[in-house]
This record gives sequence, structure tokens and C-alpha cells, in this order.
Amino acid sequence: MNRRIKFLNPRQRDAQPLQQPKGRTSAGSRLIAFGNKYSLVFHALLSMMLIFIIEVISRHSIGSAFSFLSMHTWAFVYNSFIIFASLSLVYLMRRRLLGRLMISGFWLFLGTINGCILSNRVTPFGYTDLKCISDLLSMQNTNYFTAAEATLVVVIVGMFLAFCVFLFIKGPKFQGPRRKFATPALVAVPFLLLPVTTEAAQNTNVLASYFANIAQGYENYGFVYGFSTSVVDRGMSKPEDYSQESVAEAQNSSKQEATANTDKPNIVVVLLESFIDPTEVNFLEFSKDPVPNFRKLTEDYTTGHLTVPVVGAGTANTEFEILTGMSMQYFGTGEYPYKTILKQTDCESIASNLSKLGYGTHVVHNNGGNFYSRANAFSMMGFDSFTSKELMNIQEYTPLGSWPTDDILISETTKAMDATPGQPDFVYTITVQGHGDYPTDKVLSEPEIKVSGAADEAANNQWEYYVNMIHEVDKFIKNLTDTLAERTEDTIVVFFGDHLPSLGLNESNMATGNTFKTKYATWNNFGLAKEDADLAAYELLANVTNDMGIHEGTIFTYEQSGLDKNITDTEAYLTGLNHLQYDLLYGNRYAYKGTDMYPATDLVMGVSETGIADIWPSATGDYATIIGKNFTRWSKVFVNGEKVDTVFVNSSRLRVSLDSLADQDTVVVNQMGSSNTVFRSSNEYVFEDPFAENTETEISEDTETETSETESEDNL
Repeated sequence: MNRRIKFLNPRQRDAQPLQQPKGRTSAGSRLIAFGNKYSLVFHALLSMMLIFIIEVISRHSIGSAFSFLSMHTWAFVYNSFIIFASLSLVYLMRRRLLGRLMISGFWLFLGTINGCILSNRVTPFGYTDLKCISDLLSMQNTNYFTAAEATLVVVIVGMFLAFCVFLFIKGPKFQGPRRKFATPALVAVPFLLLPVTTEAAQNTNVLASYFANIAQGYENYGFVYGFSTSVVDRGMSKPEDYSQESVAEAQNSSKQEATANTDKPNIVVVLLESFIDPTEVNFLEFSKDPVPNFRKLTEDYTTGHLTVPVVGAGTANTEFEILTGMSMQYFGTGEYPYKTILKQTDCESIASNLSKLGYGTHVVHNNGGNFYSRANAFSMMGFDSFTSKELMNIQEYTPLGSWPTDDILISETTKAMDATPGQPDFVYTITVQGHGDYPTDKVLSEPEIKVSGAADEAANNQWEYYVNMIHEVDKFIKNLTDTLAERTEDTIVVFFGDHLPSLGLNESNMATGNTFKTKYATWNNFGLAKEDADLAAYELLANVTNDMGIHEGTIFTYEQSGLDKNITDTEAYLTGLNHLQYDLLYGNRYAYKGTDMYPATDLVMGVSETGIADIWPSATGDYATIIGKNFTRWSKVFVNGEKVDTVFVNSSRLRVSLDSLADQDTVVVNQMGSSNTVFRSSNEYVFEDPFAENTETEISEDTETETSETESEDNL
């Protein structure tokens, strides 16, 4: 009997379901069918497993993760629900296995970043850190990630992406029917439940809506909730009952007294990076007092403890509170106003307030001008000038080579004051020598201060290095006040620590019982009375200017009134501060009555001109020496607008290859910040090649060139 064979065309063949032998199915098919049938249960179990793994990574301990599970069970469940909601997105996909893998990988990736960051600082990973990636990459003198860690991350991410590509090509696809309306509606349900469950959890104290201590908040309520909060809770929420009347009420309660019509002293405010009084760490012992000069100031002048908004990192937020008088407690989790609202909104500050009284206002900092977007932020806050490291001829660094020493800030501070003759000056000076990382190996063979009492040798090495760096900062404090004492101008200096060092301190380690407390101390040469007070960082300059008879600014006069009445911890006072702060940054600016009273300034980088006086080819014809003034390691030569390789010789000489120059080329020296930012430019200099017209012209001796260079310098 003839058998008829039926041939299918390719389209028909592809449409046929794969047939398994009768009574048999592959293990993979059975697993996929089971997974599809019980996918919700699987998602719930997967979510809890991911949360546990993420907490192990973040806490660097399986035991700590179990403690979180047992002590904060409902917070653990809520964190799992966030991941469960995100996993529901796979129901909108055909390649559901790939979707689950990518969503799980996303959360694990974030958790791993947090774990790496918490290995090197106290503050956990938040959304605003994504805005600081450029800053992190420019910080080549830190080790948030070692080269080995960075390589490992790249390799793992590469392998993960490759596997995702494989699954996209070869992986299974969901074969069930598509429900165009029912499926999206079901997917939307967990997302709609998130705000409801969040509010319920916050109302029952399962979760907190505000983290006074971000690190503690993440520890108590979990990384996934903490990070998610930093994403959705940004900026400032509009206060209840915010209105023109509420702002007017707050202004009416502000100090109404006018600034005294007297000579206005210079005001120098110095941020001491990671500075604390080490004797307030309970377990440490020292061969001698690490900070004798700072201690002397606390004995003779106004001092007190300062409550700051951050621990171990986040200098910019303490700085923001100091300069604006605004409190970080009203911002979202992990917020950095420098990187967010101040990107587009000008902001009243102590600088803009004092400018109205005729002060010149300056910033001096021996680190990058773009770090924390400071150059932009200081413009938004009304400063006149900013001398960053790119404008400094820095020669000395810490023993690790990580950071410049702070001695250079003395001359740069006085240089800023001298740049505005006939004016009183406000100078905000930011140190960096006390900054981490602190090595676990012994780096100082003969430390001036010997330290003991830490948990082990590695920790003791870290503390010994830190304390000796702080000891050097203490010498800087005396040298600065001695220098200012020699000047004939009335001056007050305010020193303050921005946060505790990133050395794992907790409340029980501190004599104050609080990891958010540092200290401040003052100095003056015009007999200002000693009036000690413990303050919040945002109250510090309101208190100082109040003692000096300076009563200016929307926020500062409000705080001066509160300090006078001793009501700064009352609900009514804090509500008024919240309303004023929101009004100036996010609201309708009722306080300004429709005008922009404190616009951004055209910030000038540095106070000294960079200049080119001459350009001399070398006798060998290999290079050209650019003779000028105020060159630094960040000076780069541009020829006809194009950057050329530049060698820094000293503050008056740079070198470039002679091949990069031609007769009549226009040469400019630019002071360069990160991301190819031009901070300051020299005069334009037209290069005249001495060999261009007469090829027989010879410069036979280097000494002849050197003599000519010296003469050019003398003509600057």
C-alpha cells in the first residue's frame, strides 16, 4: 500500500506545537509548567530570598541578616513586597525567565554596590549617590572600590549580561494566551498597594518616614526600603498649611533689630574635615593631647558641641546647613541639595546676606572645584570667588599621598582677604587633610602621637594614622590664628568638624553618646565675650552673627530670634523654619514679595590672574618653555583652542613640545577642573617663532634661554 507523505511549508511547520512522545514530557517543560502554575508563590519565595541575600551583602554578616529578619520581621516582609511588586512586571513579557533574572540581578547589583560602599564609609547607598558618580570617578585618591573589586565587578556584570543575551536568544518563551487588559490590570495591583501598605507600615511604626540617621534607618528598615525611599522622597514636601500668611507669621517672629552700625570684622569659617576631639572616643588612649591648640581655643573662646546631619561622610550636607541656616531634616532620604535643587535655583546664604553689608565673600578649598558641584553651588549661594585646588600651587601631601596638607590654606585664605582691599571679608575655608581612607597597615613608622586601645592591630593603625593627621590639622589651626593675629583687622574665626571619621564609631563609643555630635571652637582678636552653647549646625552662624550684632537674612534672623527666646526645639518654631525653608527653595517666595532678592553670582575662580609673559624655544629645539605666573599642576596649554600635552615645571614655567607650536599661533593657559571644565584663563599670547624668518638663527646655550626666561618673569 502506498503511503502518502505530506510536506509542510516552513511557516506551517513553525506553527505546529512540538510533540513529545506519548506519555513523556521533558523535565524542563514540566518545570516551566509548574513554575507558571505557582508563579506567585515562587515570586514571594524569590523576593524573600533576595532580601536576605541583599542584607547579608549590606551588613557583611549572615548573623546580622538573621537578626534583621527576627527583630524587624514586618520590615523584612515589606522589603520583600517591594521586590515582589517589581517581579510582577514579568507577566507583561513573553521571556519571563529572562525578566525574572534581570529584575533579580538589578536588586542584587544595587545591594552589592551598597555593600562595597559600606566597606569604606558609614552612609549607605542612596539615589543621590548616582548624581555623584562623576565626583566618585574623579576621586582617584580614595578606594571606595579597589582595582581588584572594580575588575571583579566588570567581569561579573559582563558574564551576567552575556547570559541574559543567551536567554534572550535560546531561552523559553511563555506560550499561554495574552490577555491585553486583564494582565496589565493584575500587574498594576501590587504597585497600587505599595503606597497603601507603606502608609500603614509607617503609621504602625513598622517603618519610619524620616531617617534622622540614614545608616541606622537602612539597618532598621532594610536596604530596599531605604534606597526606594531615597528615589521617591526627594526635595522637600510642601508643609501643611503653607501659605503667604504662614510665611509672614514666621517673618514677623524673626529678629527685627537692625545690624549695628559699627566696624564690621572679617569672618573666617573653617570646615575641619572629619575632625573630632579624639579624647571623646571612650576606648582610645594617647601618648599626649592630640589637639592642644583646639583645646586652648575651647578654654578661651566660645565653643560647644555641634549636631551635624551626617556621619562618616556627606560633608556637603553639613556645609549646606552651616552656610544657609537650613535644616536637612526637611529633605528626602539621602538628599544632597548641592546636586539637586541648587542645580537650578539660587539660594540665600550667609554669603549673600553679608554681601548686602559690603562684605567680600570667598571660598578656599584644597580639593577639586567641581566636587559636590561646589563651583555651581557657591555661585547659587552668592559667593564672589572660589579658590579650589586647581588654582593652588600644591606641593605637600599626606603620607599616603591621598590628600593635600592644609598648610597651603593659610596663605590662600589671606590672599582672598587681600583681594578686596577696603572691604570686610567673609572667607569660608574647607580643609581636607583629615579625610579618609585610613590605612589598616602601619604607615607612620615614628608617629608623633602614639595611639592605643582599638579592637585590634589593624584598627589601631587606622586610628593612629587618623589621630596624627588631626594633630597636623591642629597645628594648622594655631598657624592660621597666629597669621590672622598679625593683621591689623578685626577678625573672628569659627572652626567646626563636619562629621565623625568613617571608623565605625557607635553611640556607646562616644563620650557624648551621639555619633552626630562634633565640636566647634572660635577665636577673635577684638574682645568678643565667651558664650558657650551647644547648637545644631544650621544654627551656628546665626548664633555667631547674633553675638556680633549682625542681623541679616530671612533664615538667620528667624533663628536668632529663636535662640534668644530659647525655643529652637519647640514644634511651633520648627514649623516656621520648615515653612520659610520651603518657601525660599520650592515655594512661591512669599518672603521676597515677588522679587529675586539673592540672585546667583558670576563666581570667579581664584583671586590671582594666570598670565603668559613669554615663550622660549629650547636650544635643542625639542620643547618650548612658557614663562608666566600663577601656574599650577592643573594648568594646561591650549594652542589655537586645542589642548596640547603640558608639563608643569613650577608656578612660573610650563613646557610643551615645540612640534605643537607654529609661528603666529595663539597660546592660552587654562586652569582645568574635572570634566574638562575651564576655571580660569590667561591672556592670549601670539607665539613668534624666532626660527620662522631666519633659519640660521641659533640659541646655542641653555643658559642663554634661562637668562631670557628670568628677564621675562621680571617683566610680569
